[in-house]
Amino acid sequence: MNNVLCLNCSIQGDSSQSRQLSNKLLERIKKTYSSVKIVSRDLVRDPLPHLNGAQFNAFITPPEQRTSEQKVLASQSDDLIKEISDADTVVLALPMYNFGIPSQLKSYFDNLARAGMTFKYTATGPVGLLTGKKAVVLATRGGLYFGTDKDTQTKYVRDFLSFIGITDVEFIYAEGLAISSEQKAMSLELANDIIEAMSL
Repeated sequence: MNNVLCLNCSIQGDSSQSRQLSNKLLERIKKTYSSVKIVSRDLVRDPLPHLNGAQFNAFITPPEQRTSEQKVLASQSDDLIKEISDADTVVLALPMYNFGIPSQLKSYFDNLARAGMTFKYTATGPVGLLTGKKAVVLATRGGLYFGTDKDTQTKYVRDFLSFIGITDVEFIYAEGLAISSEQKAMSLELANDIIEAMSL
């Protein structure tokens, strides 16, 4: 493990449970790999614009044919793709909002999904290009959703990461955080124990 990209998308900032779990994992990584490079991106503090037509057209226009405006529109996405391409491990701190992923993370994903850069179309379907990476998703929820139809996050995130080539994905859940203080403490303790025991 040489390069880690940590993505935070909680509106609660430093007090969020997902960020605290990601901090715990990053501490363990740094203890295990003293020379590791960690890049952290806060998608709430530095939000990305929602995808629009002008940006999409900039993405699909060949670089040599882009206007000056299109070059600017594509440059941020280019930088984000380079950032995740350089990482061998992605840590995603993922709260659940209204049964889905935060809109800030959706905007990030929309910036990553670039044909010819993170995936390519083939006769047998799309093929992800960001291979050889591992992702750890730290999923925090107020209720109990894992294994139910209301857990829309797990399949969506796994499907998107696989679409761009990241198929080695591990989920660690801390659920029921809003049910009671006892449930919250138990769930967070279990998640922390899993982080301590996981193979890095």
